[in-house]
Amino acid sequence: MHLLIIGAAGMIGRKLAERVAATGLIGGEPVDRLTLADVIEPDVAADFSGTRAAAVADLTVPGTAEQLIADRPDVIVHLAAIVSGEAEADFDKGYAINLDGTRALFEAVRLIEGYVPRLIYASSLAVFGAPFPDRIGDEFHLTPLTSYGTQKAVGELLLDDYSRRGFLDGIGIRFPTICIRPGKPNAAASGFFSGILREPLNGLPAVLPVPDTLRHWHASPRAAVGFVDHAAGLDTGLMGHRRNLTMPGVSATVADQIAALRDVAGENAVALIRREPDETVHGIVSGWARDFDTRRALDLGFQAEASFREIIHVYIEDELDGALPS
Repeated sequence: MHLLIIGAAGMIGRKLAERVAATGLIGGEPVDRLTLADVIEPDVAADFSGTRAAAVADLTVPGTAEQLIADRPDVIVHLAAIVSGEAEADFDKGYAINLDGTRALFEAVRLIEGYVPRLIYASSLAVFGAPFPDRIGDEFHLTPLTSYGTQKAVGELLLDDYSRRGFLDGIGIRFPTICIRPGKPNAAASGFFSGILREPLNGLPAVLPVPDTLRHWHASPRAAVGFVDHAAGLDTGLMGHRRNLTMPGVSATVADQIAALRDVAGENAVALIRREPDETVHGIVSGWARDFDTRRALDLGFQAEASFREIIHVYIEDELDGALPS
């Protein structure tokens, strides 16, 4: 099987590539060819035992999508995007990358006769906007309140339609906010959700820009990679024409996060969190959904953590070699 990961230099892309390199599998099937693409050359999965290639590729450049799929990869994982805060700040860039790039990829696939790959599309909870119920079910309509959410919602509709027409075999994954993200903060408005845990767990100060009462939906990076892996092997005949799914996760307030941090790392870690209200950040994230009924994804076999303590322990195991810094 030939696997193409677009956005392979990002956090989920890197972790997915490393898992494939370690197991040799995606969706339970052997991978003998791995192509990694991003706007910067991905530097991961060097120990992959099959044929590995890395490409610098920008889907907004005409002809790029056609080049990436010229060898007809069996599974395409489309993770490339700019994040919520940046897409809101730069309208043109957001639409060029998050929508036009996605459409270019779908069109490139459509125009190859007889080619119908499994295509996994990274969507977002930002496709939902207030007013919404406290717990959103699978039947709730898409009402995004940001440019990023709108771009992802349009991508979902395209995925459904291209799949319905038989041009590709798509699955759209609405990722929870991924927490705790390793490495340095990014431009995402949601970055503080990870920062208020990651930095204190590493003995560093962190800034909290929103009230403790803010509630949101989370899953770990390990769960995110698991979502993609499971989607690669899923029988899409079970999904019908509704190809986009909200992934399972943990609904938690910021106070819940901090309480879990206290339980795992103690009061000294919590003391490193500094409250600095930011109305811009709060204005973006307060319009996001807080809790979901994900029985459809669960029935299809997708899995995530059951508590925020579990999410913190995943970070410690995967990023801190299983122990807090002394």
